[in-house]
Amino acid sequence: MLNIDPLANNSLFRGLNENDHNELSRISVSQEYSRGQTIFLEGQDGAGFYLVTSGLVKIYKLSLDGKEQILHILGPGEPFAEVALFAGSTYPANAMAIEKSSVVFFPRKAFSDLISKRPSLALNMLATLSLRLRQFANMVEALSLKEVPGRLAAYILLENEERGKNGDIKLPIAKSQLASLLGTIPETLSRILAKMTKQGIVTATGSSISILDMEKLQELADGETRLS
Repeated sequence: MLNIDPLANNSLFRGLNENDHNELSRISVSQEYSRGQTIFLEGQDGAGFYLVTSGLVKIYKLSLDGKEQILHILGPGEPFAEVALFAGSTYPANAMAIEKSSVVFFPRKAFSDLISKRPSLALNMLATLSLRLRQFANMVEALSLKEVPGRLAAYILLENEERGKNGDIKLPIAKSQLASLLGTIPETLSRILAKMTKQGIVTATGSSISILDMEKLQELADGETRLS
């Protein structure tokens, strides 16, 4: 049984009463994962879904030749594997902790029984799934239509909006993982960051990025300009 405090303010469970929260606590299982530890593999039975309470989890797929494509990097408060819950299918991708992480696991059968009693919970989850679908659509658009500098600029802007402080950003993942997320290789990513620094758009030191020219960065993200 899990202490429900980490879940109390999560958007998935908004509007539930105390009895419902107690029921969530009863069916939830707290799990700990070390850095690099697999949570589940693509094709395994979708036994339930998860919610990150601390750390970072990557969702990724592997090509036949072993090339990794990161689909999502998830932090505290973010759910994953919800599709397997509703579809009753196998997990469509792999999940791994990229740093020491804690997650909450919700078994499919027990959670489905709870949804049957509280339809509002299903509506909350559908809203979350809709947001995830939009994120996927944006990622597909970026990977297929934008050049790598535009993808990187869009990522920096998103990080600044969600976690930045006055244009100062601390990358939550290693640059090698960021390269995979953006569909490129680390060497290309480093060259682009160097060009953006030379042109006075950003400065980059280690995992820290500072935005110097927000307008130029936005134009790069929108495809209105290109790095020379």
